[in-house]
Amino acid sequence: MRYFIQLAYNGKNYHGWQIQPHAISVQEVINKAISTILRQEINIVGAGRTDAGVHASQMFAHFDVTSPLNDDFTYKLNAILPDDVVIFNTLLVHKDAHARFDANSRNYEYKIWLGRNPFLLETSWQLHHQQLNIELMNKAAAILYEYEDFECFSKVKTDVNTFNCTVTNAEWIKKGNELTFHISANRFLRNMVRAIVGTLIDVGLEKITIDDFKKIIESKNRSKAGASAPAKGLFLTAVTYDYI
Repeated sequence: MRYFIQLAYNGKNYHGWQIQPHAISVQEVINKAISTILRQEINIVGAGRTDAGVHASQMFAHFDVTSPLNDDFTYKLNAILPDDVVIFNTLLVHKDAHARFDANSRNYEYKIWLGRNPFLLETSWQLHHQQLNIELMNKAAAILYEYEDFECFSKVKTDVNTFNCTVTNAEWIKKGNELTFHISANRFLRNMVRAIVGTLIDVGLEKITIDDFKKIIESKNRSKAGASAPAKGLFLTAVTYDYI
């Protein structure tokens, strides 16, 4: 029997989603918790792989068991998980359902605070004494719709077969001092959103032009793009499926 779990986590204390040989990960702590409850070794499969320090307000993962779960499974799981990982739901799905391969789209938000805020130090990139041209940043973000190959925004050493992604939404929204970048696509490359944000900030600071931004994408060269934005401002906010 296959189950999905819907969860959220604060990524500050973790070296990303995926299990690491010598560092704690979100996947590892959930594996251990489920294995403890069910008294059998469980290995969950996530909808994606967030990097070290990145957060998720909605993530899905699946795992298999030989018999139905009790109604109090989610409660018991939350009782033994650390406070920075929360399970919202446990859902019985069809046996071929796959948390990663069945996802239609993934949505991310990158949060910037324009100024200083001691309560948002762990969940936003704080920029002070810098004037951003948000109109230019949105014009550059719209250019992402025109391309599919985003190798210039990917980590250099990665095991993907293609750098093609279909971006369906990319925009900056400012509310007071909070500036949020919203981006949706069918898939994302490792480090892609943070690299895009860093490069768009260069546009906003008018260090590079709109034409430069196009040339960076067409170069397919990571060294041409801007520095990656800090991990702490990035959130995976939604993963969508046909059957959930």
